[in-house]
Amino acid sequence: MTMELGRAVINVLVVDGDAAARGFLAENLAHDKFVPTAVRSADEAVAALRAEAPDVVVIDVDLPGRSGLDLLAQIRDAGADDRWDAGVPVLLTSRNPSPHAVVRGIERGADDYLAKPFHYPELVARLQAAIRRARGAAVSPQLRVGPLVVDRHARRVSVHGRRVELSAKEFALLAALSKDPGRVVTKRELLRDVWGYIGNARTRTVDSHASRLRRKLAASGAGERYVANVWGVGYRLLPDDG
Repeated sequence: MTMELGRAVINVLVVDGDAAARGFLAENLAHDKFVPTAVRSADEAVAALRAEAPDVVVIDVDLPGRSGLDLLAQIRDAGADDRWDAGVPVLLTSRNPSPHAVVRGIERGADDYLAKPFHYPELVARLQAAIRRARGAAVSPQLRVGPLVVDRHARRVSVHGRRVELSAKEFALLAALSKDPGRVVTKRELLRDVWGYIGNARTRTVDSHASRLRRKLAASGAGERYVANVWGVGYRLLPDDG
């Protein structure tokens, strides 16, 4: 199994306080043509981030010292002097995480959450998907989901061939959700990527735009199927049964 996605190497930062788990991931990722850097704590991870910005980060929540969630927050709140990309894909891992813990991790900016013990091929598949989403490698300029067509290049949306008139922000919101129709995109991600907000902003902007977008799509003949609210987390283009 190799991981290239159009580039020679993929740098993976593994942050895990368990030496055995850390060594297992580093060894197997290297075997699969990734370039892993494995560290045991949040402070070591920050040093690694400053040395070389990774393409993806795997963080165990239960780190010694500062928690994995604290590290995630620091990654997402990167300042002008930080070398890494605040939007770098982050996969959290944890032993027996509760649903509340998963929600908290997604809210704080994690791209995915995997319970330990996990199957290594599943972790690699999730890493691949996260990197493709971040780079847009799996995203066609035009998305078709049933009668709905989103053309990112033409900035045009249609239902059953009829154009749907959207505001600039409504289109940007729909485009952000359409990159991966089944994935929950958190409100924080949407505020950052669509509105340019940094940090935790308290606003109903996402909800109000999502509501208007859903109504416009429904009125155009798409029904109530699109722009599903995932309570306490964010939105996905398609519901769970989509």
